[in-house]
Amino acid sequence: MTMQDIYARIKGRCHTLLAEVLFKKPLKMNNAAPHVSFTFDDFPRSALHRGGDILAQHGLRGTYYASFGHMGEESVSGSLFTREDVEMLLARGHELGCHTFDHCHSRETRPEAFEASILKNRQALHEVSPGASFKSLSYPIVGPLADTKRRAGKYFRSCRCGGQTYNVKNADLNLLNAFFLERSKGDLSLVKEVIENNRRERGWLIFATHDIDENPSPYGCTPAFFEEIVKYSVGSGAKILPVDEALENICTGSNGN
Repeated sequence: MTMQDIYARIKGRCHTLLAEVLFKKPLKMNNAAPHVSFTFDDFPRSALHRGGDILAQHGLRGTYYASFGHMGEESVSGSLFTREDVEMLLARGHELGCHTFDHCHSRETRPEAFEASILKNRQALHEVSPGASFKSLSYPIVGPLADTKRRAGKYFRSCRCGGQTYNVKNADLNLLNAFFLERSKGDLSLVKEVIENNRRERGWLIFATHDIDENPSPYGCTPAFFEEIVKYSVGSGAKILPVDEALENICTGSNGN
């Protein structure tokens, strides 16, 4: 490892620590039951047409984070969403979340440019689906700079990051934890352990991934793996809701579905 690599790691860690301690939006979790949310970054078409179908088989809905600047494009996660997919998603009761218009790198993008991309994405959504709105954000690629976190928090009820854990007791709505399924590398026992821990502590486990495909990208998972996780989550007794609906339940202490 070169000195440049070491410096980059130290700098990155400092940015992470600053974002963790500054500009918090506290959430005191009052939920009487554990909650689980399924989220998909970049909104690949397979996430709706395969992942969404699996959720629907269990009467469930998810949250899809879209960057409208890449609508209809090809990506490493496969074909991204179309205008028709947005209409279908909203008609089926899924939540559409913001992923910035340009899929901005959350740490390498200047905070003011990140904020401008949030506003541009909001305008693009209005043009595609007048009356629809974003209530939650997923930070693209990595965790945000502290000032990016501050700016994003002005526009959304919640902003989701990573962390490979669940939210419990006192969470930060500007930096919610999530568990990326692809990082489990197909280890179903690892994911089940996280679900069980979330059940015991009455937490809020936000799963994240990208494509759902028989031959997934490095950022996605197979339909069979995804369905096993959905089934186990249902069996855990968790309330399984899109992000903003789960937040509403948790804020009010509701046990509703």
